[in-house]
Amino acid sequence: MLYLIDWLGPIYLGYKHNVVTRLRTYRMTKRPNLKVLAETAGVSTATASQVMRGVGRISELTRLKVMEAAKQLYYVPDGRAASMRSGECREIGMIIHEISNPFNAEVISGVSDHLEKNGYLVSVLDSRNEIGRQKRNLEAFIRSSRGGLIWVPAHDTPKDAVDMIKAHSIPTVTFLRKPKFGQFDHVGIYNTEASQLATEHLITFGHQFIAYFGGDVRSEVCGERVAGYKKAMEKHKIAKTIVWSAEDNKASGVAALAELRLEHPEVTGLVCNGDMVALGACHALLKANLVVGQDMSIVGFDDVQDAALSTPGLTTMSSKPYNLGELLGKSILLRINQIHRPFQTSLIEAKLVVRQTTGQCNTQSL
Repeated sequence: MLYLIDWLGPIYLGYKHNVVTRLRTYRMTKRPNLKVLAETAGVSTATASQVMRGVGRISELTRLKVMEAAKQLYYVPDGRAASMRSGECREIGMIIHEISNPFNAEVISGVSDHLEKNGYLVSVLDSRNEIGRQKRNLEAFIRSSRGGLIWVPAHDTPKDAVDMIKAHSIPTVTFLRKPKFGQFDHVGIYNTEASQLATEHLITFGHQFIAYFGGDVRSEVCGERVAGYKKAMEKHKIAKTIVWSAEDNKASGVAALAELRLEHPEVTGLVCNGDMVALGACHALLKANLVVGQDMSIVGFDDVQDAALSTPGLTTMSSKPYNLGELLGKSILLRINQIHRPFQTSLIEAKLVVRQTTGQCNTQSL
């Protein structure tokens, strides 16, 4: 092979000069598609296609000519054309809510890393939990022929959305929430067990006035977590339960805790729907010159990176969001490769990670 390249060298260098000359015209007038690549290389479109796909009986000189033209043109093969030939699309669509939430960002990172290792790309759209926006997102992915879908259904997703996915035979994995209609592979968390454990952690520190803080009770996930909180309170014969809704972000946590303390000053412990609303509650206590973990104990949910890095460190139920993303990536590839396999639900256990925001009940401070 080295001898062949040495022999072809002078011919190849002369050809390279001709390619650069042609490019002065093509770069100004034409996009670098397969036809332009073939014209630049001086070969047929079929030959250029075979070179780029690594198939066919192509001479070394021809291969070098096409590869040099591709390099100079910054040519990238058209994935849509390849998908039409093979019937396979190596792009996965992902519909999620509130991409800005660090939990979602870490999940997306896990999905993206796993799919990229396996030759797939992921594109993400944010439905913001809105039915109309979700419909537009689904239609966009169908128009662009995505090879699969990872989907967090919006609240009260209608049957039409599920029927649309089924009609187009899109391999689908749902995440966190299951739609009311239809069945898909699903990845989620043992939410009830996790929030029960979080509540019992506070009870062991002597807390009797504990509130469930954050989330929207209409959500399946929040509903399951509230159920776990109430189950723990009932188990320990604590009659009074308080469920205080708030959006899962820091700003809402700050505002909602101020409102909660005005109406329920007796509360000494919070079981939170997510880490971000928990960190907001911590900030509200600091603004009120109270000590988190002493004047009020707080347990988050997710264990995003900020939970460990905050001051004080947040006690939380760790679901390892990056690992959840990897599991989603594995699940969608399994569905794509085994399209007729029975549907499977994969739930992970969240584990209690104790840091500095929980401690012995101090009722005199509030």
